[in-house]
Amino acid sequence: MGMDWLVFVKNQEALTTVLETNRMTQQFGLTLSEQDAELILKEHRNTLREQKRVEFGPGITEKLIYEFCDSQYIPQDEYVDILIRLQEIFYIYKNETQDQLTDDELLRLMKDQFENVCFGDLDYLEGTCLYRITRSLQREQGGCRKPGVKAGGTEDEL
Repeated sequence: MGMDWLVFVKNQEALTTVLETNRMTQQFGLTLSEQDAELILKEHRNTLREQKRVEFGPGITEKLIYEFCDSQYIPQDEYVDILIRLQEIFYIYKNETQDQLTDDELLRLMKDQFENVCFGDLDYLEGTCLYRITRSLQREQGGCRKPGVKAGGTEDEL
């Protein structure tokens, strides 16, 4: 009973935290229903499992919402899907960069690329923009490990 109760309380706290972001995001025309927030958090847990990551504390969802809420490329009708995809991309690149960047640094890089290079194209953000950043970081660190190339592209095509 104890562990299930703790998981329930943690999930309720996360839900409340995500719903509280509406106070800020509504000024940009973006809001989440309770059902939306539950879906985003469920997908967040799935992504953590898929990427073999464990997260302590409040999690990345709230920070991600605040970082991206003023984007000109996120309409209300795509808000939930975009947030879910951004969570996935975040954790893929946390792994690819071997945690060389803090969460805040990676979020800022993602936002800058999303707005100024990818112009809201999530496939481009995941497959090319952040790949270049990862490759650059690995060169700076002297590493030779290359991240997996997405969507059938090769390094030469990037």
